[in-house]
Amino acid sequence: MQPTDPTIHRATEAGTARFKQRHEHAFAPDHFRKTSGGLWHSSIGLGTYLGDTTSADDDGYQSAIEHAITHGVNVIDTAINYRAQRSEQNVCVALHRLFTTGTAARDEIVVCSKGGYIPLAGTPPATRDAYQQYVRREFIEQQILHPDEISSGGHSFAPRFLRYCLAKSRQNLGLRTIDIYYLHNPGQLLSTAEPADARAALRAAIELLEGSAARGEIGIYGVATWDELRVPPQTKGYLSLEELLGLAHEVAGDSHHCRAIEVPINLAMTEAVREKTQLIRGEPFTTLEAASLLGLTVVASAPLMQSRLTRGLPEALRDHFPHARTDAQRALSFVRTLPAVTTVATGMKTVAHVDENLDAARSPAAGE
Repeated sequence: MQPTDPTIHRATEAGTARFKQRHEHAFAPDHFRKTSGGLWHSSIGLGTYLGDTTSADDDGYQSAIEHAITHGVNVIDTAINYRAQRSEQNVCVALHRLFTTGTAARDEIVVCSKGGYIPLAGTPPATRDAYQQYVRREFIEQQILHPDEISSGGHSFAPRFLRYCLAKSRQNLGLRTIDIYYLHNPGQLLSTAEPADARAALRAAIELLEGSAARGEIGIYGVATWDELRVPPQTKGYLSLEELLGLAHEVAGDSHHCRAIEVPINLAMTEAVREKTQLIRGEPFTTLEAASLLGLTVVASAPLMQSRLTRGLPEALRDHFPHARTDAQRALSFVRTLPAVTTVATGMKTVAHVDENLDAARSPAAGE
């Protein structure tokens, strides 16, 4: 590997291109995709959502992350609330080992995290009452959150809280810069606040993130969603990408950093592909079409529907993905080959899962 500049603290076009050059021989021609911002992303990324808050799962994730990056994955997806902050901490351990040994360099790896949910600390409280005491002690009494800024029992985009989450995530990850930072599930806000209040809260969050980007704390930002981009307009919790980018433009003009979305797509959840839920200048488009028109990087989440699509798929799918050996590979291949999808983020906490999932991008059919 070529020596890198130690003053670079984020993924770069040159660094991700170097990673691509080192690994592309082992994959289908389209495994690495270039984003509108110039970075090269692997088509399969490693997610860190599922699992228990145990040392066994800590060890599993650390090994899986190291193995994945060593074998051609350069997108890592996590969040401060995943596994009570342990997932971010596991990413930190794995990256430190890789960077220290020279196996990978910081400018080659795209690290993504999220803020919005109140994070636990190491282990979940035993009871609901213990959780409420934790929130009051750690967030309300510390004036990080005011009670009326919390929705759905544990969600907020209050600027003070987001500032705390971002700083804590950078600390957990051991990184000066998080490459993509998502507002996590904005539907929690959109479904509980009045439209004008929701708009004001989103704008305040965007102002905070634009300032964070200017200081180099994040590269770009966006939204990580579940229902928000799959439901029709006028549905409770619906998010308009045109309006989101309009807010970003209000705050920072054409130089805004709102450049990415994460949306669930799988064989059972195809709304982002087939339903024209997004309106751009009054014309309807699917979420993937709208993202492409708006220059947004798309990360697809839940491609295996939390392992429910790893077995028992219809026999007909074998004809569509003849080189896939398993149903998991077929499900991943379906999402990976969709137009406008840059990366498919799937949970992997064992080396065996990494190897099986990467095979979905190695077969000739995956690149067709």
